[in-house]
Amino acid sequence: MKMNIKATGIELTPEILSYAEKRLSKVRKYLADASDPVMAVELGRNTNHHKQGEVFRAEVRIAGGGADFYASRETSDLYRAIDEVKDEIVREVTRVKGKRRHLLRHGGRVIKDMMRGFSSRFKFRKKF
Repeated sequence: MKMNIKATGIELTPEILSYAEKRLSKVRKYLADASDPVMAVELGRNTNHHKQGEVFRAEVRIAGGGADFYASRETSDLYRAIDEVKDEIVREVTRVKGKRRHLLRHGGRVIKDMMRGFSSRFKFRKKF
C-alpha cells in the first residue's frame, strides 16, 4: 500500500512523519485482499475560526482496488488526532469487510439449503 502524507498549516517534522507512518501502517493488515490501495493522509491545524487554542486535524482517505474509505478527526493534540483517525478508519474497514463476509456466507447457506431441498426458508410467491 502506498502512503502519501501531506501537511497543511504545520511543518511536517520527521517525528510527526514517522509517528503517522507507524500508526497508520497497521491498517495494511485489514486491506490485505485489496489490490494496491493508496492511502492519502492530510495533517493540519485549524485555528482560523477558533478564538483560542489550537485544533489539529487528521484526515485519511483510502482508495483503489475496490476500496474507498474516509475518516477525519479534530482534536487539540496532533498525535491524539492521528490515533483517533486510525481507530476510525480501522473500524470502517472492518465493518465493510464484515458485511461482505456475511453476505458471502449467507449466499452459500442459501445455495446449500436449496440443494438439500430445504425450502422452509424460502417464501416464493406466485404472480398471476
